Amino acid sequence: MNANVVKLLKEQMWYLSTYSDEPNAVPVAFKDVTDDGKLVVGDVFLETTLANIKENGKIAVSACNGGTMEGYQVKGKAEYVTEGPVVETFKKLVSDMFKGAMTAKGALIITPEKVIVTTPGPDNKKVI
Repeated sequence: MNANVVKLLKEQMWYLSTYSDEPNAVPVAFKDVTDDGKLVVGDVFLETTLANIKENGKIAVSACNGGTMEGYQVKGKAEYVTEGPVVETFKKLVSDMFKGAMTAKGALIITPEKVIVTTPGPDNKKVI
């Protein structure tokens, strides 16, 4: 992923999309891009997303800047973890935000396989 994609992903809301028997799309706020280019998402309410990932491991992440219309879709494989540093980071973030009323149960680690431009214009649908 290039610097523009990473910057946008760090600054904007993400929408996760998965499928099995039925498609599922959800916004997520507890997310980050790691130094090695993986996408990580804290699991607070991802029941249907996780069920779909158990079926096929596939996920798409979309994000865009509503003001500039710059956007990208990242397609890849997701794995779910319930232990480790990334989970502890999300547990603290969620717990702090909700003053202990809820916490993260785990985290998705997404390995990007394809990045697609969704910005309107000549590069729309371009794979980068």
